[in-house]
Amino acid sequence: MTVTTQPVQTEESPDVDSPQSKEARLANYLRERADAGDMYFKSKFIAEEVGLSAKEIGALIVKLQDSIDDLSIERWSYTGATTWRVERTA
Repeated sequence: MTVTTQPVQTEESPDVDSPQSKEARLANYLRERADAGDMYFKSKFIAEEVGLSAKEIGALIVKLQDSIDDLSIERWSYTGATTWRVERTA
């Protein structure tokens, strides 16, 4: 008889692909960059650094606009791709 076990997700080993961890990863990246001052970016240019696709970043940034109190996130311009402006508020 063979026994197959499933990996157990604990707080010590979070699922790196869960929506919450993706949001947290992007939020932390934006906080770190905004510490140096206003940040302007296009999703496609930060995708590799964050470990997400440009499409994922675009979807997550809209969610983060209203859910993060210490960052001000606004759509800055749209010329071929959206440019976002991020600044620390707290």
